[in-house]
Amino acid sequence: MKKLVNVAVLVSGGGTNLQAIIDYAGEGKLESGKIVKVISSKAGVYALERAREAEIDTAVVERKGKKQEDFESGILRELEDCKAEVIVLAGFMCILSKNFTDRYKDRIINVHPALIPSFCGEGFYGLKVHEAALSYGVKVTGATVHYVNEIADGGKIIMQRAVKVKENDTPEKLQKRVMQEAEWKILPASLELVCKKVLKGETK
Repeated sequence: MKKLVNVAVLVSGGGTNLQAIIDYAGEGKLESGKIVKVISSKAGVYALERAREAEIDTAVVERKGKKQEDFESGILRELEDCKAEVIVLAGFMCILSKNFTDRYKDRIINVHPALIPSFCGEGFYGLKVHEAALSYGVKVTGATVHYVNEIADGGKIIMQRAVKVKENDTPEKLQKRVMQEAEWKILPASLELVCKKVLKGETK
């Protein structure tokens, strides 16, 4: 039987990007990895429901009211428990420390709803990214999947996809189109790429 890379997905909300990965795996396209656990920084979010429906183990490690160190220790325990080899941040609204990201160098990926290096870094998340793109007047935006380090949106780019901005776009309309045309396509494809590299021993 072919070895598969154990993948953990970290979430904080509705889990649309998680669903894109679940669907991709369901279509047989995630050939090199398997989602073994979904870990949420909040209880009661819909992403957990999506995971349960797909029969994936879930865990909640609350961020609220915890020191960064304790919060990350809780996540690390869950990752070690499921022997996670690759981690996907799918709408995970917490910045991870260097101590954490160094443990999984070239093994943590994130999707950002803009073409990095535009509209990225601390403070640029969710609708704020699309509001900034529209107020700046860009004609093309998109999404980027990148490796995660301690700098917000600072890791090496894995994949990008461009999306045209339309004249009547609102931040909400643009957000939806960037998700459908870019995020949900390149995040699962990037995960497969990274898992393949892990299997070939191309990451540490």
